[in-house]
Amino acid sequence: MPNRVVNILVPVISVILGLLVGAVVMLASGYDPVAGYTALWNGIFGDYYTIGETIRTITPYLLSGLAVAFAFRTGLFNIGVEGQLLVGWFAAAYVGIAFDLPMYIHLPLAIIAAAVAGGLWAFIPGLLKAKLQVHEVIVTIMMNYIALHTTNVLIRMVANGKETTETIKETASLKSAFFESVTDFSRLHYGIFIALAMVLVMWFILEKTTTGFELKAVGFNKHASAYAGMNVNKNIILSMVISGAFAGLAGAMEALGTFQYASVKGGFTGIGFDGIAVALLGANTPLGVVFGATLFGALKFGSLNMPNAAGIPVEIVSIVIALIIFFVACGYIIRYFLVKINKKKEAK
Repeated sequence: MPNRVVNILVPVISVILGLLVGAVVMLASGYDPVAGYTALWNGIFGDYYTIGETIRTITPYLLSGLAVAFAFRTGLFNIGVEGQLLVGWFAAAYVGIAFDLPMYIHLPLAIIAAAVAGGLWAFIPGLLKAKLQVHEVIVTIMMNYIALHTTNVLIRMVANGKETTETIKETASLKSAFFESVTDFSRLHYGIFIALAMVLVMWFILEKTTTGFELKAVGFNKHASAYAGMNVNKNIILSMVISGAFAGLAGAMEALGTFQYASVKGGFTGIGFDGIAVALLGANTPLGVVFGATLFGALKFGSLNMPNAAGIPVEIVSIVIALIIFFVACGYIIRYFLVKINKKKEAK
């Protein structure tokens, strides 16, 4: 069995096992798994509105997954995607509110501002990692909290003491009248095309550029890379900055597309942390992240229908999602059995 086939089968089997064990959990808790999964399906594909909202939910997961996956592929663990997303969200909303510009300048400027903000926020842990060998996991986790409270203060300043800013100007909006008309006024917006374009950007950087080769090489073995003449410190910082830029763009999708404003938050959105699961589901590859984000976004939005339609509490829904992630994390065991079964078939 080719290795590529095994790579595809592992997440597929993981999802199936997660759903099966999730059904057992529902049964053991006194709920009907058939009704539960029917409600989940209808929550994802029930009508044009739910389809539009599902795709809208997938959009920021694509970018947060790319942020985590890019760092993973270059030997870093960016746990700070949530914080980078929040500063990107604020930056995009601020530019969308503060300037009066034509759309062809205003919208790109707001998007670029989000990417730059996310990249700069990730620059700090990258610099500390490169210069002082401070582990990026510790710094990025702490910077999530700094980002949350800093953006809350800035939002109140911009909103004159209120907890929600003004709505961004139409010239900075990703809102789509066409998508609204075909999806019964869902919040689906043009950001999905930006997210898919970033999938191609990540693939191109890592697979088709000298910079991408150096980033991966430093991630695999920084000592060998230094011996080969690569600038290890520069590549560590650059990797974190690019990862943060993807995360900042995820924030822009929420600011310019879904919500059209920024508001004070009592806690994290969870999108950045869920990006870790998305990257894991997608085996840290650009195409894999598309499938991982699609699955995760669909489950997240579709599961909202389960309490209402099937009477299944959200805690059970969270268990089902966690089980899928658990089995993906146990992919090595699934891979082992697949290889073993294949060897037995070849022996016969």
